[in-house]
Amino acid sequence: FSQARAGIISTVEVLKVMEAFVNEPNYTVWSDLSCNLGILSTLLSHTDFYEEIQVFVKDVFSPIGERLGWDPKPGEGHLDALLRGLVLGKLGKAGHKATLEEARRRFKDHVEGKHILSADLRSPVYVTILKHGDSTTLDTMLKLHKQADMQEEKNRIERVLGAISQPELIQKVLTFALSEEVRPQDTVSVIGGVAGGSKQGRKAAWKFVRDNWEELYNRYQGGFLISRLIKV
Repeated sequence: FSQARAGIISTVEVLKVMEAFVNEPNYTVWSDLSCNLGILSTLLSHTDFYEEIQVFVKDVFSPIGERLGWDPKPGEGHLDALLRGLVLGKLGKAGHKATLEEARRRFKDHVEGKHILSADLRSPVYVTILKHGDSTTLDTMLKLHKQADMQEEKNRIERVLGAISQPELIQKVLTFALSEEVRPQDTVSVIGGVAGGSKQGRKAAWKFVRDNWEELYNRYQGGFLISRLIKV
């Protein structure tokens, strides 16, 4: 991947190599593949090939997703749980039909209190339903944020809100980032989530940061959070 980024080899060669990893069981390897595919998706979001790279993601991640399933198996280690979350999140964001349907079903049960999602499945489920959700989905997530009694859960929700796709809902998330509902040190996570969520999100987040620069700068006074904000 580094060679492709440097222009030494074609990205097509990288994708061919990636296809060879479909039977890979190791979390660290999948994490690296996922990260690099994410960078590629971001670059391709400005081209006509974005939908095609989503199809590629589904093709590469489907076999491992089917093998892992949604529920822990006896004797599994914690890396398997991490891998499950990574793979389901990747498939869900890419619009893999079966993953999206199951995520919606489990989210509904979670919200209604019938069957609470385990901690390691919450982020992939939240990101999937938001990516393909509407204003009702966002309102439900904001309600869950308000009701959460643990800061860990609030942070988990804050990080994924940027997955929402519609421009007016992206604005709602950005406004929420500066509200009293979000701790000042966590505002950057919300804006960063929007910036990383979609092409529209990146543009909206950049405009939002410029429009609110004075307030953000005064809030963080040149600390590490302002540099992190600029970086995202």
